[in-house]
Amino acid sequence: MSSHPQRFSRRAFLRASLQVVGGGALVTSGSAAYAFVAEKEWVAVERVTLDLPRLPAAFDGYRLAQISDLHFGSAVRPEYLLEACQQVSALTPDAIVITGDFVSRLNNGEADWVTRAVHALSAPDGVYATLGNHDWWEHAETVSAAVEQGGGTLLRNRHVRLERLGGSLYLAGVDDIWEGQHDLAAALTGIPSGAGVVLLAHEPDFADEVAADGRVDLQLSGHSHGGQVRLPIIGAPLTPRLGKKYKHGWYRVGPLQVYTNRGLGLARPAVRINCRPEITLFTLRAGQA
Repeated sequence: MSSHPQRFSRRAFLRASLQVVGGGALVTSGSAAYAFVAEKEWVAVERVTLDLPRLPAAFDGYRLAQISDLHFGSAVRPEYLLEACQQVSALTPDAIVITGDFVSRLNNGEADWVTRAVHALSAPDGVYATLGNHDWWEHAETVSAAVEQGGGTLLRNRHVRLERLGGSLYLAGVDDIWEGQHDLAAALTGIPSGAGVVLLAHEPDFADEVAADGRVDLQLSGHSHGGQVRLPIIGAPLTPRLGKKYKHGWYRVGPLQVYTNRGLGLARPAVRINCRPEITLFTLRAGQA
């Protein structure tokens, strides 16, 4: 297997994580303990209402839950991630989507935990996912098999149609952009003109290409983890490649709406400051400009 692409500098990330704006002083020991222990498992449920002009009236009020970046591996407890997935199901969404990076490694039973986590997700219209760069850096087919064994449906450059009272909503997904596995044209082929489309794409900065295409209403992404550290005034000082423009939360890129989820897991160092792990619960509304 080829070597992994360059990760964040651990030293640079720690330096940014352990400084405060205005004096450059190190945070107190209590604050450091909070950053490394408390916030990384303090899940926030973000409830977001989005107006989608091409959403059929039959889907008005549709509830779509998103999680991302579980990163099963050494940085977070697998039991915490399983509990978070159970929390998603307890929100009773109509469908659930997962926008990639299931694992950080695959040498200590992580694939089995992925299967257990996906199995804990339950929604009437199903659970859908796409892969991320870490899944490819480890072994994409092993991760894919684990997701499918848990009952999830992978959208790797393809789409599915959801139906309700004669109306249709299309969920599409592209495979990982960083690794050049994506094919937007293939993902959207066969979707009727003017249909409502939600796209799963792990890396949020792909939105510029999606917006130029014009057929997608909403792109859901992860990858950036919101920066993991968000400092006063300057925001997230460090984000990964393809996660620098649309770092977290809601954006509009021309006709396209983009939402970047902060993720449930972590890249190392395992620290979060002012950037809690996230479950997003969308309510989709039809017919609004």
